[in-house]
Amino acid sequence: MAGRWIESWEPEDETFWRERGERVARRNLWFSVLSEHIGFSIWTLWSVMVLFMGPEYGIDPAGKFFLISTATLVGALVRVPYTFAVARFGGRNWTVVSAVGLLVPTIAAYLVMEPGTSYSTFVAVAALTGIGGGNFASSMTNINAFFPLREKGWALGINAGGGNIGVPVVQLAGLLVIGTLGASHPRVVLGVYIPLIILAAVCAALYMDNLRPVRNDAGAAVDAARDPHTWIMSVLYIGTFGSFIGYSFAFGLVLQTQFGRTPLQAASLTFIGPLLGSVIRPVGGRLADRYGGARITLAAFVAMAAATGVVIRASQTASLPVFLVGFIALFVLTGLGNGSTYKMIPGIFHAKAIAQGLDEESAAAHGRRLSGAAMGLIGAVGALGGLAINLAFRQSFQDSGTGTAAFWSFLAFYGVCSALTWAVYLRRTEPVASRARFGYADV
Repeated sequence: MAGRWIESWEPEDETFWRERGERVARRNLWFSVLSEHIGFSIWTLWSVMVLFMGPEYGIDPAGKFFLISTATLVGALVRVPYTFAVARFGGRNWTVVSAVGLLVPTIAAYLVMEPGTSYSTFVAVAALTGIGGGNFASSMTNINAFFPLREKGWALGINAGGGNIGVPVVQLAGLLVIGTLGASHPRVVLGVYIPLIILAAVCAALYMDNLRPVRNDAGAAVDAARDPHTWIMSVLYIGTFGSFIGYSFAFGLVLQTQFGRTPLQAASLTFIGPLLGSVIRPVGGRLADRYGGARITLAAFVAMAAATGVVIRASQTASLPVFLVGFIALFVLTGLGNGSTYKMIPGIFHAKAIAQGLDEESAAAHGRRLSGAAMGLIGAVGALGGLAINLAFRQSFQDSGTGTAAFWSFLAFYGVCSALTWAVYLRRTEPVASRARFGYADV
């Protein structure tokens, strides 16, 4: 596709931004959200499909956790190539291609979703849905290039939050089908998404743009991989986004397995947490714009540890109401943390460029170059946190029949993330110039 290419793009120039840039950037943002939203729905499709898989499918809870773990793993791995596809093919062009690609796992699931299908077939189809997870990485990299630093927290929060809402939307679709037609009609959910995928691809082709200045830069990828902050932020993103996506996949299964909820009862509760976590993500980005990403991220991790303590107590006492309060609070806090951690990424590279003596315009270009590359790596590693959560649940239920042991491990990890955020980005033991050189200040 030749596509529509914008030859020059200077979002940090306030005159350019006011006269032309903001309008174009926002148009690309909204249609990016649409495609990413559907990508998330397809990626998390098996969190819904397993609710339709009754005893006639012959798959135990551990087997169902493995299905959703497979989708999580593939979604994490494809984020790296999807990130660099934007620069190789253009943001608009790749959005069209990646949207059309969602037809493959959706149609495949439509064909095989019935009792008697082999477990290996289900695993293969669940793996295919992982490509929906890649849409997030390419979308975030693309939108990061469109917006000036002062608005990245908001823009990336809207883009990611609108995409994340794809999780509760597909879960609500599952609830609607189970509540009206029963648990024997999973193909209705799949049939609804086929025309929506086509709509997203057509809208991207008609209304989005490619940025010529965003070119594939192998050096940026190497530089980002060498920077220790890429890997520090990856750990923090495991704690925020990894928790969000892992809990989104597992919530319904935990309710069924540990608390004995029916598919309809589980589906009526499953969507609440992902919905609230998605809606509040832009708030996390906006708060980070105002108060600093590191401060909001630390507050989120401390609160997540407290909420996990509530969940552990509820799991030990088999109290469903308390469990729901604690678990839904976890979703809300992961949403806040998602928004604030992504705001930190461009801020870190911009601060380091300023400390190296670059002027404001050059620092902004340097920040866009490295943060775009880093986002793919950070997003991929962060998504692997979702895999770890689902595998932890699988092992915990296999060993004890409850998720309590898994939650203890999550609590310990949130403690590590809290300490890391404070030690690297908030501890004031060095001169400001030195702290900025390492991306410590105002991120």
